[in-house]
Amino acid sequence: MLYPTYTVPPDPLVEKNPFRQRTYQLAPISAFSEARSRLPVPVLPEHSGWIEMYWRAWEMAWLNLHRPKAGSGLVANFIDPAFNNHLFMWDTCFMVQFGWYGRRAFDFMGSMDNFYAKQHNDGYICREIDIATGQDFFYPFDPNGTGPNVMAWTEWRYFRTTGDDGRFSQVFWPLLAYHYWCRAHRTWPGGLYWATGLSSGMDNQPRVPDSRLYHRHWSWIDANFQAILNCRVLEQIAALLEEPDIVQDLSNERENLIRQVNDKMWNDEVNFYLDIDPNGRYSQVKSIGAYWALLDKGAIPEARLGPFVQQLRESWAFKVAHRIPSQSADSEGYNAGTGNYWRGGVWPPTNYMVLRGLRNIGQDALAHTIALNHLANVWDVYQHTDTFWENYAPESAGPGEPSKPDFVGWTGLSPIAILLEDVIGLQVDWPLRRVTWDRRLETEGIYGVRNYPLGQDGTLEILGDQTQVTVNTDVSFTLIIRDGSLNLQTAVPVGPTTIDLT
Repeated sequence: MLYPTYTVPPDPLVEKNPFRQRTYQLAPISAFSEARSRLPVPVLPEHSGWIEMYWRAWEMAWLNLHRPKAGSGLVANFIDPAFNNHLFMWDTCFMVQFGWYGRRAFDFMGSMDNFYAKQHNDGYICREIDIATGQDFFYPFDPNGTGPNVMAWTEWRYFRTTGDDGRFSQVFWPLLAYHYWCRAHRTWPGGLYWATGLSSGMDNQPRVPDSRLYHRHWSWIDANFQAILNCRVLEQIAALLEEPDIVQDLSNERENLIRQVNDKMWNDEVNFYLDIDPNGRYSQVKSIGAYWALLDKGAIPEARLGPFVQQLRESWAFKVAHRIPSQSADSEGYNAGTGNYWRGGVWPPTNYMVLRGLRNIGQDALAHTIALNHLANVWDVYQHTDTFWENYAPESAGPGEPSKPDFVGWTGLSPIAILLEDVIGLQVDWPLRRVTWDRRLETEGIYGVRNYPLGQDGTLEILGDQTQVTVNTDVSFTLIIRDGSLNLQTAVPVGPTTIDLT
């Protein structure tokens, strides 16, 4: 797309973005047959179907790994979202979150680097980029042209999972410049954020009338909770980089947003956070996007947290046959049949977001229950279609409508990341050298993971049954084992270790 000539004030922060000066350095992509030996190996003897899906998802993901086209200006190998020959900011932030489990075979974070390389002088980053040409698909000030802004969250999760802090000095400045661009161009005078159906990632959700391409002068709940989360993450990175003035600025914005969201966007009658129109009237749609709130523990007052989360347990709200619908069953426009895209369809990325939020607030049992339900439904559909889908129907075991098949793509989250993190229950916080195994899977036999990556170079095998856990690793760490009643913490040395649970 050719843009008209215009001038915008440059942001000095963009000059600190090292990706804009990079050129692509040839990096081979190994065949999946070679890469497979470097991937984690889930062990689930009683769930062979889930194992089949796991390996099929990796195989399909590998078919979508590419090198940049000559002249595109892209700087790193990447995973294609499997949608329309464009790179998507929203999709990429989720695809790398299952991809980094395969980081010993492919650098999935390079997919993020391509967006930083395309940052404009004023800090803007387009949400959709043509793979062949490297050109933006939207004009910079198109209301649909960017978002959702969750790149900083993705980088922070990568750091916490892998311990790799080497990216921060490089990605912080483009992320901060982009945050400031969004603050300048995506907010109302009081500071609340707006979006559109397209820029929120939820194209046709009827939460705001006629808003697929326009904000309608509303304040959007997901955009505000994403901004709160973005402030929190960037504040933590700024602290690590010893930038106290930036820490204070981001802290001030976060506090202002938390206050306004809780004063204006919480509806006591329905116990939910909702979009509001220019007069402060609430939307009639409870969107899954409100659950971005769970990713910042300080965003929700304690008295509101219980009722807000409870709606995930209620059949009249979000507890339908296939959890979690993208809008609640008691909301206007909910489609119980096919989901009609974002009017009730079940989407792996938003499910994954809610699961991460539930883990963040200590709701591990609920996260496990929802993950089991979701994976079982994905398996049911896989059995009679032999593929993965962009989204799924909320009240039957079927693909959504519309929904693209062979979608890995972000649907790789379900058979890979959700399987490892929420069904098997393994989470890693490597800066703390801590591995937590939340063991809630009801099975008689041994289950766990082999060849699991720890940090940059470490490997873990962890298997267990009802009586003991065996660990074999080449790096030491602290292991926490939970199963609802047990809460055990122990230091794990290099080599084999057996832990008695009786």
